[in-house]
Amino acid sequence: MPVYRMTIEYDGAPFSGWQIQPGRPTVQAALEEALAKALRTPTGIVGAGRTDAGVHARGQVAHFLADALPRNSTIHIRRLLASLNGLLPDAIAVRTLAVAPDGFHARYDARLRRYRYYIATGFRALDRHMRVHIRPEPDLALMQAAADTILGEHDFDTFCRTQSETKNRVCTLYEARWTDESGDGDAYLEITGNRFLHGMVRAIAGTLLEIGHGKRPVDDMARLLARKDRRAAGPSAPAHGLVLEEVVY
Repeated sequence: MPVYRMTIEYDGAPFSGWQIQPGRPTVQAALEEALAKALRTPTGIVGAGRTDAGVHARGQVAHFLADALPRNSTIHIRRLLASLNGLLPDAIAVRTLAVAPDGFHARYDARLRRYRYYIATGFRALDRHMRVHIRPEPDLALMQAAADTILGEHDFDTFCRTQSETKNRVCTLYEARWTDESGDGDAYLEITGNRFLHGMVRAIAGTLLEIGHGKRPVDDMARLLARKDRRAAGPSAPAHGLVLEEVVY
């Protein structure tokens, strides 16, 4: 059966996360409902990763199987793309849709996932729902020095939600970089890894912000990794500052 790959952008605010949950609005449920209407048959999708309630995405990837769609018809694919975007709520957009190689799997074939956590120290209007207002302004240099210590392969148990069922908590981070966007307090943490645990990026961001505010020493991240205790780390940073930017294959 042909495999189709789509890139999805969404505002996470109206949803209880990516994964289908009974009685709650989710991104996956909205997409499957739209696909079922467009293809006139129930169609399941598999995403590259699960985002929590309130978390956004600019480059989520998902795949689905469909016999009802002519395999090599560009016209039909364009029509389906337009149909999906007409059926979906305004908070979700399918940016691209294409035939994928046989056997493609959005989750298992992903090599890298890239997130950004956005903060602002000034008052904002236009993008306030995608940035976390932070006061006082944190020390980016301290946060960068701390972020450098978590690069590489580590057991990130300390930064994983305690109720997570994931047993393997070893991940490899290739990048954890703070960028000052404007010089007036707008910044983001870009973090790239082979995989991420439940709540991991928000727990790391929240802990780094405590370091940036002088509430923890700059060398605390290495100690926290060794503790393997979620209670030892800082609070999870608010969900609305986090964006899944890209999935690399």
